[in-house]
Parts: sequence; structure tokens; C-alpha cells
Amino acid sequence: MCGIFGIYGYVDKQLITKMSDILAHRGPDDVGFFFDENIALGNRRLSIIDIKGGHQPIHNEDSSMWVTFNGEIYNFQELRQELERRGHKFYTDSDTEVIIHAYEEWQENCTKKFNGMWAFAIWDSVREQLFLSRDMVGIKPLYYFFDGNKFVFASEIKAILLEKSIQKTPNDRVIYEYLAYALHDHTEQTFFNGVMALLPGHNLIVNKKGIRSERYWDMAYISKETESLTRSDDFYAKSFFELLKNSVQLRLISEVPIGTCLSGGLDSSSIVFLINRLLFPNPNLIKVIGEKQKTFSACYEEKRIDEREYIEEVTRHTTAEKNFIFPSSEQLWMDIKKLVYYQDEPFVSVSVFAQWSVMKLASTKVKVVLDGQGGDELLAGYSAYYGVFLMNLLKERKIYSFIKELLLSLDLTLSYFKRYVLFSPRSKRLNESKRLLDENFIHRFDRAAEANDKNGALPRPAYSEGVVFNLPGLAEQLYLDLTKFSLPALLRYEDRNSMAFSVEARVPFLDPRLIGYVFSLPISQRLKNGWTKYILRNAMKGILPEKILKRRSKVGFATPEVKWLRELRKEIREVFASAEFGKRKYFNQKEILRKFDDFCDGKLESHAMIFWRILNLEMWLRIFFDNQTGML
Repeated sequence: MCGIFGIYGYVDKQLITKMSDILAHRGPDDVGFFFDENIALGNRRLSIIDIKGGHQPIHNEDSSMWVTFNGEIYNFQELRQELERRGHKFYTDSDTEVIIHAYEEWQENCTKKFNGMWAFAIWDSVREQLFLSRDMVGIKPLYYFFDGNKFVFASEIKAILLEKSIQKTPNDRVIYEYLAYALHDHTEQTFFNGVMALLPGHNLIVNKKGIRSERYWDMAYISKETESLTRSDDFYAKSFFELLKNSVQLRLISEVPIGTCLSGGLDSSSIVFLINRLLFPNPNLIKVIGEKQKTFSACYEEKRIDEREYIEEVTRHTTAEKNFIFPSSEQLWMDIKKLVYYQDEPFVSVSVFAQWSVMKLASTKVKVVLDGQGGDELLAGYSAYYGVFLMNLLKERKIYSFIKELLLSLDLTLSYFKRYVLFSPRSKRLNESKRLLDENFIHRFDRAAEANDKNGALPRPAYSEGVVFNLPGLAEQLYLDLTKFSLPALLRYEDRNSMAFSVEARVPFLDPRLIGYVFSLPISQRLKNGWTKYILRNAMKGILPEKILKRRSKVGFATPEVKWLRELRKEIREVFASAEFGKRKYFNQKEILRKFDDFCDGKLESHAMIFWRILNLEMWLRIFFDNQTGML
């Protein structure tokens, strides 16, 4: 895990040094550079594999190609054997060197060989081109700026903004979609004009002719490769179990201590139990895991969102070490500037702070954590997915299946339909958001948005807003959430929160083989007989305790956001009432103050996340445009 950065078209060593310094948190263990005519590459290294010999950038045999790499290639050992058979010579034991030789051997097609998470850049002096790539689902970040002459790239936007020729301005269209629809990270555009995100599953080639982006992988291709034969539930579960077990095992490759994020939900609990099962027969793993597996959790005194009951059920059965942290509104306010700064861009939910707190705790004991991120989007874990599933059955006139699934899932779907369909429909929530925004700002974008909405192309909010009604079939919705509307934002949170504390986060549920297998199966392997994550529950029978296996409630990285915002009334109102806030072109200051007072007086509970988005955006503007970095 590292921070990567570089420039093409010119060399500015002072800029490269500054980029290295600003990304030091991503790689405090080592720093390295490569300079040539019109090219500069840099790397800040968090040493995980081949600690002694993996200094970057790394070159090929004749030094005609150089790579700077962020991430892990989990199948690097088998790829190395294949490359050595083809005549390639290695001078390190790192997974990074496998990338450069794989590129030598297969050029741009090398990315199809990798199983891992990555963002890398290769300078190919033979072809006189810079080749960049991002992993299949976008676990690791990669951003760039190109003005037709200068090309600047980095793991985080803040490093790119150090280039003085970039006119740093907010991207108003992205801000509009964030404020009005709770959307972000859903396109290649960022909150900064001119700074782009390389999309997941894409390569980028930069040379004297310009830049060219190419998609090399897409789940849409996988979904067409459905199973030709219908198998039994047990058959599917056994195959899924072996893939998940192997995915976890691969993500235990390390030379430094490893722990696990544990919420007590099905995904993270499965990882903890699988590690336990892999650990005891394999004494070599004790070197990185320890005699007891270390778990890290966010807990609360509020019973509604506290998961200690389930966490302790897991640790009791595995004898894993439990480590708790208790996030609070006071701590949120103390950390808010740092949190916004390290995230680079605004985010829609206070729950990001819970994960931030867990990573802070984990950093005191380990250097790598495994996490259950992606399991909900892959396996239809949110109750809202059942709403989509039921509407699909009704549209397909499968009345018996509809009634059966409705009755069996009523505890999951009833509250969803009440909250998001009957009493808080999408149009109402959008109007609530827009009433708090500047009228001229809204009108600037509303006409285009309304035209898109009529054509069915209006961007949809994330699942934290619960808006999934009247969307396409479940398979399509899961695909969109994995690639656009949910997972990309969650992965950005995870990367920035973990790297802020120099911790590497690994996500076993996003192994491309596992994704490919699940997308080849019938939808009934995700939702069936009133159960979400049907195949995972089947796969973990006899391994997980019944209390976890048959758990119906879902919390995730929840926080008591309504309570916290009200506890921070004085501090937040001071921000909303400030002169600088009133000068922003985005906000209706008078209406925001009036509604926020009503909210703090016990009304308008549904406005909590709207107020958070407004506050978050204002803090972001102050840090990145008003240079109010304060106590960072």
C-alpha cells in the first residue's frame, strides 16, 4: 500500500518533492523517485510485502520501464513463476516487480492477469508512453489532471492541486448532485474542476498524441455468462465457500501484523471465522496475526445502533481479541477538519466518522486490516434490495412468489416501504434539500436534471437515502451500485480513512473471481425465502453461530447522527450563521438557520443528513479554497 504520484510532459523536482510530502501518511516507511526527460515518478511506501527489497519505483531488466504502484497483487507468486518460465529475471521478492514484467510480456492486457487491488503507473521508454491502471472495482484510487500539455497524477487530489498552473475551482455540477441528490463518486468528474478520477476497470495511456482511456473489465460482461444448468443450493454454497475462503487466505499474505474490522454483521463475522479456521492449521500465520486474531469495532451507548451483543458472540466463539472505540459528537467536532481534509471530497453521511475511528484504533496494533466492504452490494444485503426484488416479481406477474417473499420478508421491507415510499417519497426529500439551497444555483442545473429525469437518466441517491423504488431489475441495480451509485463512494471512504492512519485495508468480498461467480448465478442465490445474502448464509452454516447466521437486523457503520448534530447545535449554527457561509453561492442561509433551529428543537428529524451535507461542503470549501487548515 502506497501513495503514488508523477508528472508527464515536463520535470519539476520541487513539485514532486511537495507531492511526496503531502502524501507521506500513505507511505511513511520509504520514499523513492524516478526522473527522465519529460517524466517523473514518485512513491511513498507503506511496506507490507518484501519490506527489505521492495523499494519503489521498480524497473525491469534493462531499466527501460519503471513502475510506481499502490496496492497488492495477491496472485503475484504464481504470476512470477509463469514469468520466470518465460525468461524474465527478478531482483526483488515484491509483487510490484511482477507488474513491470507482466507489462513487458502482455502489455496492456497484463491487468487481466491480476487478482488484487491496484493503482499504478508505468513509464515505458520503448513506446514513449505512460501507462496507468486502476483495479477492476476501484478499491485503490487514481486521479489525474491534463490540460493538453501537462499531465499530473496521484493517489489523492490534494497532491495534484500542488501544481501551480491548475486553477483550483469547485465543480458546481458535482456539488449540485451532492446537495440535491446525495450523490458523489459516481462519475469520472470530481468536486474539483479539471481533476478527473480514472474509473474502475480502466487503463489510461498518455503519450505525445494525448490521453486515451480504455475499459479492460466490466461486470456486465460477467453477468451474461450465466450458469447453463440450475444447480442445488448446496452446490452453489460449497463453490461460494471455497472462493471466499481462498480470497481471505490470499489477503493474509503479509510481513506485518494483520487485524480485522468487526461489526458483528454477517460479512465481517464470516471473515473473522474464516481466518480462525485458516489460522489454527497454519502456524505461519501466527507471525502476522498473533496467538489471537485482533478485531476492531465502533460501539455506542445507544442500544439502537450498538452491536456489542453480536461482536461478543463472534469473539466468544473464536477467542479473538476485541478492541472497542466509542465515537462521540465531541470527538467528531475535534476531528472534523482532519476528516474532511483526508477525504479530499465531501461525503454524504456521518457514518464515515465511525470508520475513521475504527482505523485510528486499528493503527495502534496492526498495519493491515481485512474488512467486509462490498458484501452488501454483491449479495443484496440491504433491505431496500428486497423492495426492488418484490416489485420485479410483481411486474413479472409471479404472484405466488411475490406473496410468499413479501410475507417472509415483511420485517425487512415494511419499515422501508413506510419510510421511503409512503411517508417520505423521493420527490419530497428532493424538495426538502432544494429549499435550503440558493434559488439561482438550483435553477442553473434543474432544467437539465428534469430533462434527464423524464428520460430515466436522472442520477439516483445512494442507499443511505433509501431511494431505489421504480429502478431496474435487481441484477441491474446491484451492478449499478457496485460500479456507480454505492460502492465507489464506500471504497473512497475506506481508502482515505485507513491511509490517514497508515493502515492498509483489504476487502475479500471484492475478489474478482467471487464477483464473477456471484454474477453468474440466479438472483435467488442472493434473496430467497425472506433472507438476504442467501448463498453466504448457506455457505457459513455450521461455521457461524446461529445468532449471527440468522441475524435479521443491519446496522453497519451507523452513528447517532440526529443526536450528534443536535449536541453540536452551538458549533454548527455558528458555521451556518457566519458571514463567509452567507456569501456562498450554494446556500439559502436564512432558510437553513430557520430549519436547523426547528431540527434542534426536536422537529424535522429527516433533515439530519441534509444539514450534514451542507456542513460538510462548507468545511470542505474552507479547507481547500479558503486555506483554513487550522489544526490539521
